[in-house]
Amino acid sequence: MTGLLQDRAIKLHLGVLLLLFALQFVLPAYHHNALARILVLASYAIGFNVLMGYTGLLSLGHALFFAAGLYGTGLTAQYLSASVPITLLSGALAGTLLAIAVGLLALRTAGVAFMIVTMMFAQAGFLALLYFNDVTKGDQGFVVPESARQIVIGGTTLALSNPLVRYNLALGLFACALFGCLALVRSPAGRVLIAIRENEPRAGMLGYDTFRYKLFAMAVSGLMSGTAGGFYALLFGYVGATFADTQYSIYPILWGLLGGIGTTLGPLIGTLLMFYLVEVASGYTPAYNLEVGIALVLLVLWFPKGILGTLREKYFGWLP
Repeated sequence: MTGLLQDRAIKLHLGVLLLLFALQFVLPAYHHNALARILVLASYAIGFNVLMGYTGLLSLGHALFFAAGLYGTGLTAQYLSASVPITLLSGALAGTLLAIAVGLLALRTAGVAFMIVTMMFAQAGFLALLYFNDVTKGDQGFVVPESARQIVIGGTTLALSNPLVRYNLALGLFACALFGCLALVRSPAGRVLIAIRENEPRAGMLGYDTFRYKLFAMAVSGLMSGTAGGFYALLFGYVGATFADTQYSIYPILWGLLGGIGTTLGPLIGTLLMFYLVEVASGYTPAYNLEVGIALVLLVLWFPKGILGTLREKYFGWLP
């Protein structure tokens, strides 16, 4: 029975990826580019979901790790003219190492204190980007050189600015993040993270080193978020301090709440819905944030655990 349920979940995830792959052949140019952006941001949201959804740690400074990946990749491309694999590796390492460093200090606190400490680290990172304006270009940002956004495979040069290349790389990133999260949730380590979320003292009494597991969750979350930031820099060619500001720490919380915190596909649904809510509302009024806010409140009232979280609770208990 367990194997059947697991197969059902895997088939669902593969079906979603096949649908996303097929969409690139029918979407108009604007939505083609928008969906590529959504896939990268949804990968970032999956990284946040590992920490909040499966470990129960609410970070208010997660933009720090996304921006670390963004700048780790962008600065390497801008000043060192490194190849695409090296620049992406730089972004992933920047996000991971920074998450570990923050975790070693922030995880000594809990609850509201953890939220405040992570927010303080993120604000310090944002201000540092503004202070070192000569290098980072601050909130004005900089455009990643086109020469650094090319991959040479067997004598063929693929430009990451090409819509098809960009979309499929964004889809590949999302697929890795999605199945990485699914594998983590089903692993023994993932089960411990969920146990910590539900009752940390009891998990500690069972002999698990909760601090070590929470630091592991921080590292995985930082890796996913930093990698997403690196891909964003190369696929869309822009790096700026705006991505380290508070709003990019709030976004993954909203995406998770909409789609379903603690569900593997929830971040995608939340990111997609939020993007088009803003898109549609901004076409009718300059006060679109008010309309979006009302829509979000109504959605949360109807789906208190997010769309997928509520559906899982009421109808589809097998959803991971």
